[in-house]
Amino acid sequence: MDTAVVWFRDDLRLDDNPTLVDAVAQASDIVPVYVFDPRRRGQSQYGPEKLGSHRARFRREAILDLRESLRDLGGDLFVRQGHVEDVLPDVTEEVDADAVFAQTKPTIEEIEREHAVKNTLPESVDFERRWTHTLYHIDDLPTPSDRIDDTFTPWRKEAENSVEVRDPVPAPETVSTPADSSPGDIPTLSDLSIDPPPEDDRSVLSFEGGETAGKRRVESYLWEGDHLREYKQTRNGLLGADYSSKFSPWLAAGCLSPRWLHREVERYEDERVASEDTYWLVFELLWRDFFQFQFLKHGADFFAPGGIRGVEKEWQRDREQFDRWKRGETGVPFVDANMRELNRTGYMSNRGRQNVASFLADALELDWRWGAAYFEQQLVDYDVASNWGNWAYQAGVGNDSRDSHFDVLSQAEYYDDDAEYVRTWLPELDGLPPKYAHRPWQMSDDERATYGVELGVDYPRPMIDVEARYSELASDSKG
Repeated sequence: MDTAVVWFRDDLRLDDNPTLVDAVAQASDIVPVYVFDPRRRGQSQYGPEKLGSHRARFRREAILDLRESLRDLGGDLFVRQGHVEDVLPDVTEEVDADAVFAQTKPTIEEIEREHAVKNTLPESVDFERRWTHTLYHIDDLPTPSDRIDDTFTPWRKEAENSVEVRDPVPAPETVSTPADSSPGDIPTLSDLSIDPPPEDDRSVLSFEGGETAGKRRVESYLWEGDHLREYKQTRNGLLGADYSSKFSPWLAAGCLSPRWLHREVERYEDERVASEDTYWLVFELLWRDFFQFQFLKHGADFFAPGGIRGVEKEWQRDREQFDRWKRGETGVPFVDANMRELNRTGYMSNRGRQNVASFLADALELDWRWGAAYFEQQLVDYDVASNWGNWAYQAGVGNDSRDSHFDVLSQAEYYDDDAEYVRTWLPELDGLPPKYAHRPWQMSDDERATYGVELGVDYPRPMIDVEARYSELASDSKG
């Protein structure tokens, strides 16, 4: 064919991008396109915004990097704004394209957009889809996605025993884009009516978007820092850049391919050390795969109040309580510290995510979907399947669902035993010893005067009787 359009979605990279590579192999000229679709931002049906400032900035940086990388190969990146089903047919007509190549995704809105684009293209234009965002290719699964086990461990064992990870596809050496076409400007955050995110030197990492920055992070974490050898031991950390890999933002935007990352882990194991620690990073990539395939199986059921299990529960819908949770003003320090880190930086540790989700869904019994939607707004590493799948899991309505809760008080005292994390994000508690930094309501009047912390003034009073609530939840679990 003469000309092919490549629709970039959540695959903002050159390395191991079969969509781009196949288009380059089949067409003389390539027109890469990224569309800023207004439906990806704005208010969600649950209240929070769909796209917050942290992820918006990361995404914009990734698009800038992709354009620069394509230009280095002789091509360019077209950037447009509008509904994809309107924009892509227009671009196709403008460049007289023979085909549109696109990444395919398993989640509802993403599938709807694909179908809308396909249905509005001229009949003479082929629509070629490629599965590019999981470790295991969907065509290699031993059991089709509509029949896979709903429990992670049986699925993982079957997949590991039956499937080989495909080799990453090298980036094309050249990309030829028609010279007489206008690539368009990449909109600023202001153009998108999004305020710039706050800057905070307490952030665990400066998350810069793009394949170049993603590979730099892999180089720093794996090879320069040599941190993978202790990954499983440190992954529940709370402070610092290297307690975990923090590759997730680049995986979510497709700046890094899981297959490329898997090859790096294998290389590390060959050249440095292979252990349970090094395997654990692959293990977490498998969890990511699992939720992608589960969304193909269950679809919209993941967004139902009772989840894929159809659990019957009357979720509370108290906006005032929800607002206190999202602002980090619950009066429970471990919850508040994590939420304030999220709001300021767009990131939160895995341990923190589990605890704040459990507090919202278990202790407050608020609609878990509100929490999932707020994470969608705030997280720099938001991925539809991983986010909603994990929230449903924690709320007891999803895969491998918990029948128990996280006691955020005991969790805090175990994982933040010196209260350094809490005091980092709640400076109003900085002078308290660990015992009271995690349970400030236990201080006597004299101790509050000594430490200069007055509940309800310097720091919020707990929104519920926390200890009584966890005693009740523990009793329910045993009963």
